Amino acid sequence: MPAVRAALRSGEAALDVPDPDLGLGLYAGEEGPGGIHRPWTVWTDLADLLGAHFLTPERLPGGRVRVRFRRRRAAPDPDAAGYGAGSDWARVDKLEDPVFLHTFVEALRRVDPPPGGRVLALGVNAGRELDALALALPGRALEVTGVDLDPSALAAASARCPQATFVLLDVNELPRPDLGRFDLVLALSLLQSPGVRQDVLLAALRRHHLTPGGGLILGYPNARYRSGELSYGARMRNFARPDLSLLTADVSAARRGLHGRGFKVFVTGKYEVLVTAIPAGSSTPTGLDDVWDLSPDTP
Repeated sequence: MPAVRAALRSGEAALDVPDPDLGLGLYAGEEGPGGIHRPWTVWTDLADLLGAHFLTPERLPGGRVRVRFRRRRAAPDPDAAGYGAGSDWARVDKLEDPVFLHTFVEALRRVDPPPGGRVLALGVNAGRELDALALALPGRALEVTGVDLDPSALAAASARCPQATFVLLDVNELPRPDLGRFDLVLALSLLQSPGVRQDVLLAALRRHHLTPGGGLILGYPNARYRSGELSYGARMRNFARPDLSLLTADVSAARRGLHGRGFKVFVTGKYEVLVTAIPAGSSTPTGLDDVWDLSPDTP
């Protein structure tokens, strides 16, 4: 690590190491065919830790590879430009993160809204995550309402999902009786936003906008985007490295509060932690262990 960090001061670093493909099944640090084995994940994690891109490795003679790193250019956090259609956030497609996609589809199937059920998506932005509904619940007609406080984001969402309804609304104005009740409420990367009080918003949703059999999926970011790439770990102001204190506090508070009000609660995810709540009397749908039959024996 010190060697790579020092080399990155010039912009790029390279290491000639044993080919991880030759040590499959070994633990990191064990002696492999060409020396000390370290799987590819070690090198990608090292790149993220040191603020670098992991470049395409070069295969060398003798069972070795050259792993290469390039220092990330300084780039503003997407939050700096806001959340409108022209912002960096409009470029982000969370469904390209396979862990998020898998756990989100799993959560949607766990809530299992009925055919013709109503879905409320808070802080919907451009509506990309709504594409997961068809993946999770194919052929199931759902009535979707998206809420956001940015008009340009809602225009982009409306163009993307013309069958849905979109409402210009600050979530702090909830409850809104005219919205009605929903079988599924989504709040992804919203509850830790400035000015949003999680306890107040969740109480309003439970009491006024959730059907008796309805469920919630709450998303808590556990990463930041750096030069287009996800960098693991929730950040706190004035902390150079990730600190999960606020994340774990908010997730624990949501879980405890929902559990105390008659919900079964599940916590899943990686770069975005998902809290899924369904009524305690609900039966959990079968087949959730392998959302797309991703068992070891599946080709």
